Amino acid sequence: MTTRRWLLPVIVLLTLLSLPVLLLGMAVMLTYPSLPSLEVLTDYHPKVPLRIYSAEGTLLGEFGEERRALVKIADVPDAMKKAILAAEDDRFYQHGGVDYMGVMRAALSNFTAGGSKQGASTITMQVARNFFLSKEKTFTRKFNEMLLAFKIEHYLSKDDIFQLYINQIYLGQRSYGFAAAAQIYFGKPLNQISIAEAAMLAGLPKAPSSYNPVVNPKRAKLRQMYVLRRMHELHFINDEQFKIAQNQPLSTKHGNQEFSVKSDYLTEMVRQAVYQKYQEATYTEGFKVYTTIRSQDQLAAYQAVRRGVLEYDRRHGYRGPEGYTDLQQNHGEEAFEEALQETTDNDDLLPAIVLATSATQIQAYCKGGEHISISGEALRFAQRALTDKVALNQRIVPGSIIRVQKTDQGTWQISQLPQVESAFVSGNPVDGAIYALVGGFDFNHNQFNHITQAWRQPGSSFKPFIYSAALEKGFTPATLINDGPLTFGSDQTGSEPWQPKNYDGKFEGPMRMRQALIKSKNMVSIRILQSITPRYAQDYITKFGLDAAKHPPYLTMALGAGSVTPLQMLTGYSVFANGGFRVYPYFIQRIEDAQGRKLSQAMPTVANVNAEPVIDVRNAFTMVNMMQDVVKHGTAIRAMQLGRQDLAGKTGTTSDSIDAWFCGFQPTVVGIAWMGFDQPRSLGDKETGGGAALPIWINYMEKVLKNVPQAEYSMPENMVAARINESGHRDENGARVEYFYQENVPGGQGSPVIPDGDKPAEAIKDQLL
Repeated sequence: MTTRRWLLPVIVLLTLLSLPVLLLGMAVMLTYPSLPSLEVLTDYHPKVPLRIYSAEGTLLGEFGEERRALVKIADVPDAMKKAILAAEDDRFYQHGGVDYMGVMRAALSNFTAGGSKQGASTITMQVARNFFLSKEKTFTRKFNEMLLAFKIEHYLSKDDIFQLYINQIYLGQRSYGFAAAAQIYFGKPLNQISIAEAAMLAGLPKAPSSYNPVVNPKRAKLRQMYVLRRMHELHFINDEQFKIAQNQPLSTKHGNQEFSVKSDYLTEMVRQAVYQKYQEATYTEGFKVYTTIRSQDQLAAYQAVRRGVLEYDRRHGYRGPEGYTDLQQNHGEEAFEEALQETTDNDDLLPAIVLATSATQIQAYCKGGEHISISGEALRFAQRALTDKVALNQRIVPGSIIRVQKTDQGTWQISQLPQVESAFVSGNPVDGAIYALVGGFDFNHNQFNHITQAWRQPGSSFKPFIYSAALEKGFTPATLINDGPLTFGSDQTGSEPWQPKNYDGKFEGPMRMRQALIKSKNMVSIRILQSITPRYAQDYITKFGLDAAKHPPYLTMALGAGSVTPLQMLTGYSVFANGGFRVYPYFIQRIEDAQGRKLSQAMPTVANVNAEPVIDVRNAFTMVNMMQDVVKHGTAIRAMQLGRQDLAGKTGTTSDSIDAWFCGFQPTVVGIAWMGFDQPRSLGDKETGGGAALPIWINYMEKVLKNVPQAEYSMPENMVAARINESGHRDENGARVEYFYQENVPGGQGSPVIPDGDKPAEAIKDQLL
């Protein structure tokens, strides 16, 4: 009886103690078979965005809802692995999916903290949750998460699990995986990040929005310091590495700064081309597009356009602050940041709030947290805005929202967002490959691509096409043509009377065709067009890829009154540069799928190989030779600062200086620069193609031709070089060498061939064109 008395309570107690275990076992038996299949893990095919690369393989941009770059575990740098383990699961390689020690540590920490402060999810459990479960905080979800973790650990190796985690985890800014995050936050591939950067990235999974270094740099820094301390405590890094990483300043990318090479207009062109072919698969299948863009060329073009636009803008004065905030109501850095929230960054043109002003100095708070001072020469641009000599809305006062820019010397200066637009495109004249394309000053502000979409008047940059047509009609560079006044009545124009003028308003009388191009004489161009007829010219220019319908057959065509795009001008000038062949601009070299299989490959037309000859090689040589003189002696003489003898081109300034152009080349590269307002208006009375557009071209060519040997243009067969004297006669002692088609060369003492007969120049001055 005594034994029975104590045995029954023991049995009851054991039953009660074992009941949870039995229930747990039953739950496991019932739940485990219903767990999802791991096929999604073993056959991992996430949504991978369209990625666009330069010719050398530099990432230019990407498009997709999930920004992701897959990376193999073997290619993940050791610092990144250790940072993740330190932040998320330092016993990952020891436990079997659930870290019981971690659970106990978290429970103790939460108990002492008086609430749920620390979780105990392992990397394997996070993989289970990210792939299969919701993030709701319930016992059922946690239980399923643990069972899935055991199942995953049973079927996959630790490295496989870690690789899935590294590629799948969400890290803010639409980035999934650490490879994508490294590019988005720091603008570099994962294998190039430092220990400090790795720690910053490793701190993101806990709360991507809270620890985002772009949005919350201070909180992100605190989280980074925690990860670095954990790495040091776990002996993942030594004392020296810990100290260096703690003190390393980090520069995160903002908005369009994510990619080191600015090419937004080009990447958008690529996106449209790929979408036209692959539709929605464009954004999910991981297509890789390799363009013809050369990274250094694109960077040089981007910098040249910005510099040219900002220099123009400074020439035309300060327009005043962008906005205003009341400093009495909005005080302190948080209030300043909120006030600047709607004012977007524009590369190096940063928004700032003026805190204090005087006649000689401005104190300001710059977006991002820096307090700056502007004085001396850096203040001159906006000096009047500090006085009462301007309207109230143009004055700089405390609370004004302005733009500031850091100079090459590291000091700050006042700037402003420009209103004018500009564009630049360059390419290979031999096969049409585009090397650089900048469609406007700032893509985020204005997505209109001026290279492909802007139909503008080319002005005098159109004249080489008219001169080329004249060569085919028997003109030569030595042909004498009258630069004299012209008047056309309403019966001739069909509307208002027209009295064209030269840009400088002067007339110089008879001059050779070469000299007329050098000086960009309008009267000569009109007389040439009169002689060859507008209809002939309209048909002829189609050889250069220009649209006849955009150039009505009127005499105004001689002054570039039709419409072109910069891309068309690139095509047209390439014909001169490559010896007379029509090549077609292209910007996509090849497209590959996510596995690197080639889906398409460009098949360009190549000069002297499979391209169609559209003008005589002698014509091309003669035009190049004349356009070389435009650079050496004419409206583009500023380009001689490059110290090269192989440059050729033509400036263009339209009526009332509404459009400014420079179209020029060297045998290996053609470049087209344009500047104007989207709503056409004058750039200013003194603004010309040589002053506004040519500097952009020069700044680009200075960089891309730095190590390119000087080229020589060889005279083709069936041409003759002859010396011509001041009277236009052939003379072996003449000062000027001219080039003629062999059938047009002047004989003996005769003058060059002119349209109204082979007469001595002195005898026909009154009958000149």
